[in-house]
Amino acid sequence: QVQLVESGGGLVQAGGSLRLSCAASRSAFVGNAMGWYRQAPGKQRELVAGVSSGGTTNYADSVKGRFSISRDNAKNTVYLQMNSLKPEDTAVYYCSALAGGATWWGRGTQVTVSS
Repeated sequence: QVQLVESGGGLVQAGGSLRLSCAASRSAFVGNAMGWYRQAPGKQRELVAGVSSGGTTNYADSVKGRFSISRDNAKNTVYLQMNSLKPEDTAVYYCSALAGGATWWGRGTQVTVSS
């Protein structure tokens, strides 16, 4: 069974930091690409960062240099370290996994950045 559970969201002031975690079931994590997406009110869901099974990363231009994605293969967990947060980073952040030819999603965690 594919399971993704996000944690670590919250309210932070502009310029602050948060670290999101996504605990994944083994079937979701092992050998699969993982990613973080976000969706702000009234906007489409967008890719924030991705990491391949081999550790190759990619980022949206809007977060390059501020966010960092990583995966802990021993814990079946993927992280998103977010620094220098801006009000425009406010959104629900979703963990995703590409497993079995499908994209799987967690329920999301809210990140709110106040100015």
